[in-house]
Amino acid sequence: MRFLTLLLTSLFGLALAVGGSWLLALHGSPFYLLSGLLLLMVAWGLWRHRRWPTWLYAGWLLVLLAWSLWEAGLYWWPLATRLGVPVLLGLLMALPAARRSSPRGYTGPAGWPVLLVSLAVAAVALAGIPRHLHEIDGTLPMDIVNANPALGDSPQPDGEWQAYGRSGYGQRYSPLAQITPANVGQLQLAWQMQTGDVRLPQDVGETTYEVTPLKIGNTLYLCTPHSLAFALDADTGKVLWKFDPAAGMEPQRQHQTCRGLSYYTEPTPAAATTPASTAATASTAAAPAPAAVPAAGQACSSRVFLPSADAKLHALDAQTGQHCTDFGNNGVLDLLHNMPFKQAGYYYSTSPPLVAGGKVIVAGAVNDDYAINSPSGVIRAYDVHSGQLLWNWDSGNPTQTAPLDPNNPNQVYTPSSPNSWSVASADEALGLAYFPMGNRTPDQLGMYRSPAEETYASSVVALDIGSGQVRWVQQFVHHDLWDMDTPAQPVLLDLDLPQGRVPALVQPTKQGDIYVLDRRDGKPLLPISERTAPQHVDIPGQHAAPTQPSSALSFEPKPLREADMWGASLIDQMLCRIQFRQLRYDGRYTPPTLQGSLIYPGNFGTFNWGSVAVDPQRQVMFGMPTYLAFVSRLVPKNETGGRAMNKGEHGLNENKGADYAVEMTPFMSPIGVPCHVPPWGTIAAADLRTGKIAYQHRNGTIRDLSPIPLPIRIGVPGIGGPMLTSTGVAFMSAATDDNFRAYDLATGKVLWDVRIPAGGQATPMTYLNSQGEQMVLLVAGGHGSTGTKAGDYVLAYKLKK
Repeated sequence: MRFLTLLLTSLFGLALAVGGSWLLALHGSPFYLLSGLLLLMVAWGLWRHRRWPTWLYAGWLLVLLAWSLWEAGLYWWPLATRLGVPVLLGLLMALPAARRSSPRGYTGPAGWPVLLVSLAVAAVALAGIPRHLHEIDGTLPMDIVNANPALGDSPQPDGEWQAYGRSGYGQRYSPLAQITPANVGQLQLAWQMQTGDVRLPQDVGETTYEVTPLKIGNTLYLCTPHSLAFALDADTGKVLWKFDPAAGMEPQRQHQTCRGLSYYTEPTPAAATTPASTAATASTAAAPAPAAVPAAGQACSSRVFLPSADAKLHALDAQTGQHCTDFGNNGVLDLLHNMPFKQAGYYYSTSPPLVAGGKVIVAGAVNDDYAINSPSGVIRAYDVHSGQLLWNWDSGNPTQTAPLDPNNPNQVYTPSSPNSWSVASADEALGLAYFPMGNRTPDQLGMYRSPAEETYASSVVALDIGSGQVRWVQQFVHHDLWDMDTPAQPVLLDLDLPQGRVPALVQPTKQGDIYVLDRRDGKPLLPISERTAPQHVDIPGQHAAPTQPSSALSFEPKPLREADMWGASLIDQMLCRIQFRQLRYDGRYTPPTLQGSLIYPGNFGTFNWGSVAVDPQRQVMFGMPTYLAFVSRLVPKNETGGRAMNKGEHGLNENKGADYAVEMTPFMSPIGVPCHVPPWGTIAAADLRTGKIAYQHRNGTIRDLSPIPLPIRIGVPGIGGPMLTSTGVAFMSAATDDNFRAYDLATGKVLWDVRIPAGGQATPMTYLNSQGEQMVLLVAGGHGSTGTKAGDYVLAYKLKK
């Protein structure tokens, strides 16, 4: 025991002394070096049977406690990682056997000083358990502000879910009321099915199961990562039909996912006279004549649209799953038409197209940072019946929306122009479609962009549904060098403000800002300010914007400090501090550099494609702010030799044609946990009329992240989205533990928590089955980038009878 104590103390001291010297040379804290030297002295004293080592170690524990409280405050997680190993070593040192020089007798130092101090230090740390960093306690106002809010352009039965966010408004809100905060705990699994589409060994890293199914009539419609489409019986999950587009495998795809299908049905004669359809008809008066319209009940009078991973759009009969042969080329459109470059795997639609105004409007994802000459980010509107191209809006050539000739190879869109890879929304009464815009590739090199691309990148743009012309644009990042695409579907609702009821648009961003705009003209309803941004760049031709926008409603984290570095022990925390000091970090919007820059929030995003859910009656929002820092490093091409490139969004990507590759990695400790203090994932709610945050709580456990499955609620990252019901229940999975939860919208309290068989990185939905029972449905199949368990499950829950 004595030898073990000497060995552990010596190794601990040596590691802190060597690493502390390195940290001090980087102008970091001297505490680690001084601690290492002191521990080596303690080890020497124990070896020489001196009486002072335990007193010295006890004194060091008290100094360590004071230093930890000064840096981190009385919070359990930062204290536990600083104090845990030293306290355990102190308790070991207090054992007589650890200090005994021989079996016949004890001649070493006294053990009681280090025992008492170790216990006292542990007690202080334990006192921090009820306290948590970055949490806000409060209650969300739950008064009904608008008893009859608009839930979308076209009325749909309360028990249906006809679009990705339930309607073109993207609210992720259901008026169903059977499930309440009082009875949600009685939910149980009603049925589950498995699609058979599983992750394959040859799949790309970001193979993800992100679909939110649709529910029309008594049928559910969904797609899978490899672009299969299914229709299921909503009562039982029985497969009604299955469609396989044979999209094949392609190693150059950055993503292998399908977030959803889109649905269209012929409007009834009554619907044809509504203001929404009248506005749409007026705006498309100059458009080419559409194909013949199928009569109700005929084949393809209702159809679903599937974007497949080989850059095609399929129109399928909603009843049979067969191609609608009147659309495109026997039911298929090749979306690579008129593209300036057509590299396999560089372009396809990961999100469902927008169906509005008799059009199916398609945007697409363009691979980040693979090549400067890549496919265009063009947005195109096709006739919903014939597939004829009606207009195209190319952010690199934004004023020319007359359709190109798909059969003329000499007519091409702008290479690499900013794209819209997430989900769009529409207000057909206003005649507007709202697209969240990404950046021009390469994301981290700004010298290739035109003035038009600079205008529309990392923004939300409102396009005229009839013509494709821009009505307004609001940008959220100027001269984006960080891959801070606008990632989420804009959410539409009406807000009751002092000036009256205003049609609003709510836009979450990766930076954590929530922008609230008038959706008629893009003007802010909550204030937007400009703040000074870091300017340091270190490659020719690169520059950074002098200021960046910021919203009055924001979940952005505080800037990182060296004291915020984290790890399982003092040693890996010290190594994270060394990394922190080696990187360039000037706060939010630190430009990428050759040195390597710390980007926080990182490009994973505080909010991502899961967006937020909005209650249009109470005019409040619920979401999942996530906090992960990333490292962005520019790599000269002569330094990339032999390294693997173009394996996904993260890692080393080539930027073919540019002088620099880019390397993007999460900011992790040597043992693979985030280098900054948790929580890394939270749930939060805010009043959209005032911009006031009501609460923010850590979300999710480390059960599926740690070698030992401990359900410790630390607040883990996640990707996915929430769903709300009219009774004030929020449903969400998304976190990197395999759990599905329901929350009280008013307080954020967890009301129901159930294990699921795979990662739930999708957004749930709810509907009524044929018996009038409210069901809650989630797809669970995991997410390649977050490392959650893969699967192919569709899970449906209902209340116990």
